[in-house]
Amino acid sequence: MQTEQIFAEARIPTETQEEKIEKFARLAVPTVVAVGLGGAGCNVVSWVKERGIAGGKLVAVNTDANHLKITKADKRILIGEKLTRGLGCGGYPEIGEKALRETANEVINEVASANIIFLVAGLGGGTGTGAIIGLAEALRDKFSSSGLPHLVVGVVTLPFDVETARMSIAKKGLDRLKAACDTVVVIDNNRLVKVAGNLPFKEALGVANTTIGKFVKGITETITTASLINLDYADLRAIMSGAGLASIGIGEGFGEGRVEQAVEKALNDRLLDIEDVTKARGLLIHVAGGDDLTLFEVNHAAEIMKRSLPPKAKIIWGARVDKELKGAVSVMAVVTGVESAFLKKREKRLGPIRLW
Repeated sequence: MQTEQIFAEARIPTETQEEKIEKFARLAVPTVVAVGLGGAGCNVVSWVKERGIAGGKLVAVNTDANHLKITKADKRILIGEKLTRGLGCGGYPEIGEKALRETANEVINEVASANIIFLVAGLGGGTGTGAIIGLAEALRDKFSSSGLPHLVVGVVTLPFDVETARMSIAKKGLDRLKAACDTVVVIDNNRLVKVAGNLPFKEALGVANTTIGKFVKGITETITTASLINLDYADLRAIMSGAGLASIGIGEGFGEGRVEQAVEKALNDRLLDIEDVTKARGLLIHVAGGDDLTLFEVNHAAEIMKRSLPPKAKIIWGARVDKELKGAVSVMAVVTGVESAFLKKREKRLGPIRLW
């Protein structure tokens, strides 16, 4: 009787290996959502949306209905409708946080199913500072109880030193954000003076948006679509989970020695002052180029960057072909687990103003 049962079960059609591979391949593709919060965050989301992104979802969140109306995204959410009436927060982060919590369920429903969530905002203002903290803490609480695989990455800009009131708000906000996110990629607007000081004012400010946009777009597409060298979710999590602050730099090179040019710019034009890069925990390298990009160039970029990091630092890299970069190479370097002088700065006290 047992023998007949075994043969009967053997005749029941089962999944083929090819079908299993196809099914698990679909399940294994990480889902990515980028959320722009407040004016600066929504501007970045619009930048990415205008250029297109494969494999990622873009969500814009704001208390300012007029700004949200012109923001380009896959989903736009007005938060704090009862609290602010669509008029914004007036620079008060506590109102931005309350506004987020008022509409928290709607926002979380749009993002909670993703494996990788980028939270993008400018610190120092009301909606961006308050809402990004509120959302990061809400997601932390949700994921800690669910056990679902996830990675929450904050991507923020800091105000200029002369904006003393905003700087104080940004510092307090960054401290809370570090505790709620796996890592926080920080761009200090003061570094723009060194990196892009000779550019027209509007273009110089656009450098931060472009850098964040390239970061979100580059990582998303290298993880979710076929690339020359793919990153996967486990790679990204290995260097970004619980990694604290991170610094980013992007450089492009052309013609002979283009890889060396791109790497030098990516390392020297980092948009955050790092106290000691040799103490870094990890390095994410993303290389993009046209159809003429070679494996040697990709490997060479990684080798150059590796020299400045401690031997135990984790290094992951990805590369993809971008037809818009014909004849050029773009290198993005994200250094994680770093310490920045920003959080240790004492607030400046103004003395008498002298005109001569």
